[in-house]
Formats: sequence, C-alpha cells, structure tokens
Amino acid sequence: MRQIRVLLVDDHALFREGLAGIIAAQPDMQVVGEASDGLEALVKARELNPDLILMDIQMPGMDGLEATREILKSQPEVKVVMLT
Repeated sequence: MRQIRVLLVDDHALFREGLAGIIAAQPDMQVVGEASDGLEALVKARELNPDLILMDIQMPGMDGLEATREILKSQPEVKVVMLT
C-alpha cells in the first residue's frame, strides 16, 4: 500500500505536533516534513514533493494563501487543504 506523503505547515509547533500524531496513527499516511511559515513551506514542498499539504492560512511573513499559489505554480499535482 502506497502511503500519502504529507507536509504540515503551521506557525504553532504544538498544533503541528498534534496533527503529526493523528497522521502517524493512519496506516496510509506519512508526515514527510513540517514548516512554520509560507516561505519555509515553498522550500520544503520543492525538496520533499509531498502528495498533500495541510496549510495554515494565517502565518507571519508569507501567509498560507500566497504560499499555496506559489507552490501550485510549480507543483500543480499537489493537493492543499487549508486550515484555520
């Protein structure tokens, strides 16, 4: 069974940790990386090529909406779920 590769993006470490725990309990999903802002998400998305990105909308610096636009320009196959 192929696992869904997930990138977590949120500026709150505790929230990312909680999501990572929930995802780790799923046999068909794997957290491949975490980012704390939109700019870091761009870098990690290019490096890790995730299948799914769970993206916070409001973050300091580059927000989730802008990061999503930029990621989808170069990786249109990536699915992004926005979190608030």
